[in-house]
Amino acid sequence: MSEIYMLMTVAKRAMGRRLQACYEENGLSAVMCMHAKGTATSDTLDYFGLEVTEKIVTMTVVSDETWVKVKRDLEDKLQIDVPGTGIAFLVPVSSVGGKKMFQFLMDGQTFVKEEESAMKNTKYELIVVIANHGYSEEVMAAARAQGAGGGTVIHAKGTGLEKAEKFLGVSIADEKEIIYIVAKSEMKNAIMKSIMENAGLESKAKAVVFSIPVTDTAGLRLQEIQ
Repeated sequence: MSEIYMLMTVAKRAMGRRLQACYEENGLSAVMCMHAKGTATSDTLDYFGLEVTEKIVTMTVVSDETWVKVKRDLEDKLQIDVPGTGIAFLVPVSSVGGKKMFQFLMDGQTFVKEEESAMKNTKYELIVVIANHGYSEEVMAAARAQGAGGGTVIHAKGTGLEKAEKFLGVSIADEKEIIYIVAKSEMKNAIMKSIMENAGLESKAKAVVFSIPVTDTAGLRLQEIQ
């Protein structure tokens, strides 16, 4: 798969509703939202007369064509390119767990399958799992059964998930957990399949899973020598 991206946006928390409206206007149905905090030092904040900034981090999946429209709206309507307002960036998606899930994530977006890019021939991949709140252990148990190591869990809230019933025939809760798992590329398919079979849409976890390429790593020496 190519020309599909994970769009991540980091902005002031007060922009949350406007961001959501921007995404909805461009047909993006499944958006994950997470709260965060800026890291500027107190000296820097004092110098500019600023307060500690509460952030919102959003994550969704876009095609090339959709990104062109979203980027224009982010810059023209939300002025995200003004310093201190926010930032949006893309990461290529290499695979999505299941045809129905792909249709759900790409609802209404134009997509033409092309040849895999060289960037996706990487040694490691980041598996991203979005599951109902409280089911991260089930997800990790399924991943470890196929050789995955540890994972990182982030609490999030989903928006626009009512469209899941149209494609998946299930209702998906708003409160979510996002689990990040770094795995060797040759293990990725087995891990994703295990998660789909043991913690997927037929389970209470209702997990969505996709992967993005990792160009390099540090700190995985034990996996290298196994």
